[in-house]
Amino acid sequence: MSSETSTEPSGAFRPFHFFLLSGVLAATAAVLVTSERSPAALIVLSTTVIAAGIAAAILYQVVLPLVAPDRLVARARQQATGRARLEREKMLVLRSIKELEFDRAMGKVDDRDFEEMDARLRLRAAGLLRQLDAGQDVRAWIAAELGRRLDAARLEAAASPECPSCGTANESDARFCKQCGARLDA
Repeated sequence: MSSETSTEPSGAFRPFHFFLLSGVLAATAAVLVTSERSPAALIVLSTTVIAAGIAAAILYQVVLPLVAPDRLVARARQQATGRARLEREKMLVLRSIKELEFDRAMGKVDDRDFEEMDARLRLRAAGLLRQLDAGQDVRAWIAAELGRRLDAARLEAAASPECPSCGTANESDARFCKQCGARLDA
C-alpha cells in the first residue's frame, strides 16, 4: 500500500523504502559477519542480500491486494496515481512549451504553426494547473469530458434524418441513405 497522499510531500517514506533499507542493512551485516574476505565474494554476498530485499518488496506489493481490504488498496492506488499523473503531465506540457519556443528561435517552426501549437499547449497547461489547484482527479475529468461528448453524440443522433424507404438513421449532413442509397429529403 502506498502511503503517498495529496497532503504528504512526494518524498514520503513508502514500504518499498523500508525493504530497500532493510536489504542494505542486512547486506552490511552479512559482509561484517562473514569470514570470507575476497572482494568478489563480498560483492556477490551483498548483491544477493539486497536482491532478496527487493524481492521482498515486490512480494509485498503482490500479496497486499490479497490480504488488504479492497477500499484501502483502491484508495492507495488512487492517491498514488491521481496527483502524480497530473504533475507528470504538467511537467511534460511545460517542457514541450520550452522546446517549441526553442524550435521557433532556431527557425524550425513557422510562426503560424508556432501560434497554433503554443495556444494548445498553454491551454492544456492552464487546465492542468486548475486541476492541481482544485485537487480534481484526472479520471473524474476524463469521465466528465466523455459524458459531455456522449451527450453531444446522442443529441446529434436524435437530430439525424431517417430514411423514408428503410428507416435507417443517417448523419445530419447526409444526402443519401447509407443503407439503401435513397435520396434523403432536406
